[in-house]
Amino acid sequence: MTTPPPSAFPDVEALVVDVLKAAPALSAAAVAVDPPAGFDGTQRAVLVNRRGGAWTGDLHVDMPLIELEVYGPTKAVAHTMANAARQALLANIGKTVGSNTFTDVVEYDGPRWLPDYLYRGANRYTCVLQVSLRVF
Repeated sequence: MTTPPPSAFPDVEALVVDVLKAAPALSAAAVAVDPPAGFDGTQRAVLVNRRGGAWTGDLHVDMPLIELEVYGPTKAVAHTMANAARQALLANIGKTVGSNTFTDVVEYDGPRWLPDYLYRGANRYTCVLQVSLRVF
C-alpha cells in the first residue's frame, strides 16, 4: 500500500528560486516565478514554473517537472545563464533546502532556443528538469 500524498506539496518553485538565487553565475539575474516590473524579455532573468509532476508514496517524494525560462540581453548570454541554472539545480542532489531534500534532479529537456511571442525582442532559452524532493 502506498502512502497518500500530503495535503499540500512543498512550494518547489520557491525552493528552486532560492537555489538559483544562491548561484554566483546568476547573481546579475532576476530569479523569480513572475517577471519583474517593466520586463521586456531583454533583461537577465530566470523564471521558474512547476509544470506538474507526481507523488511517489512509498518513497515520500514529490517529483515535479520544473521549467526554467532564461532571458538575456543577447542569445549568447541567455545560453550561458541557462547552463548555469541547470548546473545549479543538478549540483543540489542530496542537499537539503529548508526542510526538503533534493534526492534527485533529472534533465528532461536541455537548454533550447525558443522564440517568445509575448516579448518580441526576447532572447530566451528554456529547459525542463524533474526534481525529486523528500517530503517527510
